[in-house]
Amino acid sequence: MDTSTQHGTARVTPVLLVTAVAAAISGFLYGYDTGIISGALLQIGDEFGISRIQEQVITAGILVGAVLGAFAGSKLSERYGRKKTILLVGVVFVLGTLACSVAPTATTLAAARVLLGTAVGAATQTVPMFVAELAPAARRGRLVLSFQLAIGVGILVATLVGASEQLSWRWSIGLAAVPAAVLFTIMLRQPESPRWLVKAGRVDDARATLQRIRGAHADHRDVEDELDHIVGLEREQRKAPAKGWDGLRQPWIRPALVVGCGISLFTQLSGIEMIIYYTPTILTDVGFERSSALQASVALAATYVVMQVVGLAVIDRIGRRRLVLVMIPGAAVALAVLGTVFATGQDTPDTAWLLVTCLIVFMLFNAGGLQLMGWLTGSEVYPLAVRSAGTSAQAMVLWGSNAVLSLTILSMIDAIGEGGAMFVYAAFNVAAWIFIWRVVPELSGRSLEDIEGALRRDSFRPGGV
Repeated sequence: MDTSTQHGTARVTPVLLVTAVAAAISGFLYGYDTGIISGALLQIGDEFGISRIQEQVITAGILVGAVLGAFAGSKLSERYGRKKTILLVGVVFVLGTLACSVAPTATTLAAARVLLGTAVGAATQTVPMFVAELAPAARRGRLVLSFQLAIGVGILVATLVGASEQLSWRWSIGLAAVPAAVLFTIMLRQPESPRWLVKAGRVDDARATLQRIRGAHADHRDVEDELDHIVGLEREQRKAPAKGWDGLRQPWIRPALVVGCGISLFTQLSGIEMIIYYTPTILTDVGFERSSALQASVALAATYVVMQVVGLAVIDRIGRRRLVLVMIPGAAVALAVLGTVFATGQDTPDTAWLLVTCLIVFMLFNAGGLQLMGWLTGSEVYPLAVRSAGTSAQAMVLWGSNAVLSLTILSMIDAIGEGGAMFVYAAFNVAAWIFIWRVVPELSGRSLEDIEGALRRDSFRPGGV
């Protein structure tokens, strides 16, 4: 039975809509809490008199915490369920945000950002998986990408707050406690994932939840067929010799791990975090006024959001793989041109327009392409028995690489110059294109069970799913 078409006309019910809202709030918090540091660093530097290395440590603190949170999120969501884990994430978001906003020193601020990062990491591990497990195949891409789109909105709001320079960095960071509290409140009434309920042996609860998610209009037989498919796969999983983290070592699951972790790694190596975190710092270093540098960050964040909206609208029709293969070359060319401008010493007030244009063009192609794949792919490719561990491993790769890059970007620029750094990231984009072309299959329109079936048949490759 091809479940990719069976549930292809499923509607977005109120339960799914509220789930998408919860995902959007989680994504907003991720984007805001990571993006607010871009403009806040200028004020933090003035208050604490920090060095270049300390700037990198404060920036990367949230990323180190995210690695820890991604691992913890896997354990918690597997044992206690997706819903309870997200509720806990909401609480930690509030506590971490408030701790950052009252930090008395640069050291305590970095430590508080580690705490906040655990919420970010757990959210990115659990929320896309939760949405994917509730959504019908035909709607999964758009619903999961509500999380991705909200990341861009969070970054945009954070850059607008920073560019306005109307709030102190303490207030600008502390305001994130409000949506975190809203997330907790919304999740109180949401159902648990029916796939997790089946895994926990609660089949009757899973049936009732699935009927609630699909809505009163849904044919009872379709709901039963979907439940039977989930139950059947769970029976097979129970016979598997290894589950969870041990299960990731099984040869038939390895292709999913390569695709998921590879995509996560390249979303960071593409240069997006360098652009988001350090654009004001880089531009002020080459002579931009602080206000102009912050305004450039706003333009970049707005471009990110616009392209996420465009991607959200077309990705299920065009296909994930095809869209990314079309978009990556534009990002690579933009970085190469930017590197040439810096390397040839043309980064002057007369060429400021060219610098900003290259940054915006890069963001256009990167946000509308590769960035769409990171969290969406992780929510799709892993079989149920290892899904929590797989999404956790993928999130840890993403956040770990993000932390390493954030800790080294400014040092790399000091060592090889802005031009050299741009060339390095342009090369990473070329490598990402090759990886996707050779390794990543097209997953649009396929149910989670279809994808798992392709892994078991050893046909999880381009043209094989």
